[in-house]
Amino acid sequence: MTPMMYRRNGWFPTVFDEFLNSELMNSASTTAPSVNVKETEHAYVVEWAAPGVKKEYCRVHIDEDHNLCVAIENKFEHKEDDKHAHYLRREFSYTNYEQKYTLPDDVDEEAINAKVEDGILTIELPKLKKVVGKAAKHIEIQ
Repeated sequence: MTPMMYRRNGWFPTVFDEFLNSELMNSASTTAPSVNVKETEHAYVVEWAAPGVKKEYCRVHIDEDHNLCVAIENKFEHKEDDKHAHYLRREFSYTNYEQKYTLPDDVDEEAINAKVEDGILTIELPKLKKVVGKAAKHIEIQ
């Protein structure tokens, strides 16, 4: 019995390449981060999964149309490759994400805050305070 040898034209590379080059594998790098949205009595809270991303690589602002704009950059600092190793395939993906969200009418745009902690970008969108018990006002006809 002879040991199995890796050959360029053997069945193993073909099966391996067909699996890794499938449309399913290619679409994995084009997905947006997972987002959670929750509502409390006083605010909306939106969380983006951003593992390994530093706060310096996140941008949040309100545009002129009152949309919430979120951008996350995955910056990769190139490190010296191991001279003794040869990659057969590299799939680590470092992509950027940018999205605009329409804000609900009851959001207090001046009080929005954001933070990055434990790989999660969290944006709190406080609700406008409701005026309770407005006094009745008599309008005189002139």
